Amino acid sequence: MNEKYCIGADIGGTTIKLAVISTEGEIIKKWEIHTDTSDRGKHITRDINIAINDTLDELQLHKASILGIGAGAPGFVDTDTGYINEAINIGWKDYDFGVELSELTGVPVWVDNDANLAALGENWLGAGRGVENLIAVTLGTGVGGGIIANGEVLNGANGTAAEIGHMTVKKSGGAPCNCGRTGCLETETSATAIVRKAKETVNQYPASTLSELEALTARDVFEAADDGDPAAKEVLEEVIDTLGLALSNLTVTINPNKIVLGGGVSKAGEQLLNPLKEAYLRYALPRAAEACKFELAELGNDAGVIGGASLVKQYHK
Repeated sequence: MNEKYCIGADIGGTTIKLAVISTEGEIIKKWEIHTDTSDRGKHITRDINIAINDTLDELQLHKASILGIGAGAPGFVDTDTGYINEAINIGWKDYDFGVELSELTGVPVWVDNDANLAALGENWLGAGRGVENLIAVTLGTGVGGGIIANGEVLNGANGTAAEIGHMTVKKSGGAPCNCGRTGCLETETSATAIVRKAKETVNQYPASTLSELEALTARDVFEAADDGDPAAKEVLEEVIDTLGLALSNLTVTINPNKIVLGGGVSKAGEQLLNPLKEAYLRYALPRAAEACKFELAELGNDAGVIGGASLVKQYHK
């Protein structure tokens, strides 16, 4: 069999998503394994290798048919070497991940930030298909970003480009962020932030339905706002206004054709998208706004592994 395949690996704090993908983008098999963060994550590379070998045996694919592995990690990555400077949720610090995984598997490995991989995935097969200039925003427990400029992922001088979750949007009184600072976009617009703000705001609205919920979620806040709950509406108006301002500032830097929104919060759909567009237009430079469209991400949880395959296609010689 002469057909070639890529392997995508999307490493998260709870699970590692893996997939064998054809060079045309067909997912041959996708699966997940548990992320073992014990001992500062030192077993993860071994676990990925075992999982890949087991699946290749199951699919009866030889290693020679694998062009490489594209892996995404939630942290600061040296994309030239696959070296992880720090991935807090995994436990990695100063870890030569790319080299170790390549030595274990016997195939080339390319590594990038997980949000960049999601951007690559959406750019190849999703909502940002074929777009030369793209901002992909992941709104989940945190806020991630991936930027494609002139057709290529923007990494920057030391791998911190597109860390939009750590843009300072609140100069004083902001909540602490896991990056060690306060007032980051992540602490103001993530699902975690929505829940925190709802708990803070509900005291001002005794009749709010949110006060009746013990295990409050961002989804609960969206649903309550849709039903007219004043506390929920206040929280979302503030969150969406802040996000719109941040994105407007990014567009005068990147001048994107499209902004794609993914992650758990994006499941609110038009309830998020429509007011976000309005907030964005309040602040955006009109000329930049003319060129930019907003869309919801299409690939869901597959964006990272598809982006990993795209990374392999891009760099394999």
